[in-house]
Amino acid sequence: LTLQLPKNELYELGSQTRRSMNSVRANIVEGYGRRAYKKEFVRFLVYSHASLLETISHLETIDQLYHPKGIKLTIKRLDELGIMIFNFLGYVQSNWKT
Repeated sequence: LTLQLPKNELYELGSQTRRSMNSVRANIVEGYGRRAYKKEFVRFLVYSHASLLETISHLETIDQLYHPKGIKLTIKRLDELGIMIFNFLGYVQSNWKT
């Protein structure tokens, strides 16, 4: 989706959106790697959720500026992912045994 932006946005808003989306998964993976330390795992899940919110914000900006096809569905799916991450974060905080 971001690769379809005008050239002037490919390396600005497009690149930032791609980086923040990559951070979502990377932070979950890094946190899971530290799962023996509950506080570390929670911290990285919070980072992941924050990166997801950043991504959604960038996509909303792209939608306002360029109205690309399919972006509203993408934002909806990312909102659903945010709920899952948030719920998993709550589970880890309440039930994770280290």
